[in-house]
Amino acid sequence: MPRRRAALQLVEPELELSLDRPVNRLAWSLGLGAFGLAWSITTVAAYLPPILERFTDSTTLVGLVLAAEGVFAFFVPLLVGPMSDATQMSLGRRRPFMLLALGPMAVSLALIGFVHSFIGIAVALFAFFFAYYIYEPPYRGLYPDLLPDTYFGRAQGVQHLFRGAALGGALVGGGFLFSVWSPFPFVLAAGITLLACGAVVVLVREPPVGPPQYERLRTFLAQPLRVVSREKNVRRFLIANAAWEATFAGMRTFVVLYVIKGLGEPLYVSSTVLAVVAAGYMVAAALATRFGDHWGLGNVILGASVVYGACLLGAGLAGTWHWWYYGIIFPAAMAGGTVMTLAWGLLFKVSPSTDRGTVTGLATTTKGIGLIVGPLVAGAAIDISSPYLAATGGYAALWPAMAIPVLAAIPFVLKLAEAEARGTGTRSAT
Repeated sequence: MPRRRAALQLVEPELELSLDRPVNRLAWSLGLGAFGLAWSITTVAAYLPPILERFTDSTTLVGLVLAAEGVFAFFVPLLVGPMSDATQMSLGRRRPFMLLALGPMAVSLALIGFVHSFIGIAVALFAFFFAYYIYEPPYRGLYPDLLPDTYFGRAQGVQHLFRGAALGGALVGGGFLFSVWSPFPFVLAAGITLLACGAVVVLVREPPVGPPQYERLRTFLAQPLRVVSREKNVRRFLIANAAWEATFAGMRTFVVLYVIKGLGEPLYVSSTVLAVVAAGYMVAAALATRFGDHWGLGNVILGASVVYGACLLGAGLAGTWHWWYYGIIFPAAMAGGTVMTLAWGLLFKVSPSTDRGTVTGLATTTKGIGLIVGPLVAGAAIDISSPYLAATGGYAALWPAMAIPVLAAIPFVLKLAEAEARGTGTRSAT
């Protein structure tokens, strides 16, 4: 009997490992979608402004065209998410929408580099944003559909490793290609997006679909409101995620100007700062899930939010550049990367097993809110404080303005961490 018990103890870890392997492969297959999406949106953000500036001298007009992403991110997921819950096809519920978006997303992205008018580029860009936000909510909905609860954190870590790799590849490789031939980065991004996002449709298999949860168009439109009013944990996450996305969007918009105009440093310093931020983000994506699995996703996000917010507040005190700032930027980037890496895993843990498409659509909508509100708040803070913070031209106000949303979200994260600990919204693996 003891021998048999010892043999079972030896077999159980091997059995557990064999069960883990398919789920690990699935997580890496799903991560390809994040790689394609991140490469495409980074290419647009980095290399579209120089093209638009050929046709207009108005930076406001250029900003308005790029800010349209927030409008598409706000409205499209509210319809696409619930519709994916109600879809019944041989491909499943999510993948038909992803497949539908692939062609328009790649074609419109490639066209951006070849159109020779401001209006034409704007139309191609809007078509890209529309297709992008048709693909993203169902894609994110695949995670809670296919993965067990215990893998949510690890899967988000894999996804953010892919995002970091895409960010670096698009910025470095795209910059070289842009100098050779301006349409090149967009053509490359179109091909990578088509292959990476299409691979998810090919490699992933959805479970057999049940009956649709709702059938009428008016129900599609009303379902997000029903979920928000019914699920308090979803409401808490939406508020917190809108705050995180606003901070990220505001910093992304003004960080280079802060270094160049606010601190009076050359462009290579801002490039180095961004490289350190990317490195911190990648390290966070690799390590955050291990801590999340041990202490809980909500608790890790809570601790990282305190560090993240405190570092942003402290950055507002800087008036001149010092090399040792890199030692502060790296942990701050790690803390911010930890929050962004684990956020969706926490949502999946505390949200209900039904209406998954609607929930992911709502969460994507908060990204749209952040894209609109974050840069506006950051720009207003810089303008208002410029007479009082003359040493940096008002740019020092960027950091406390961006710290406030992160710190304000902490009470909501605390409640979500408690819900995670209680197992609220926990589902069995599908």
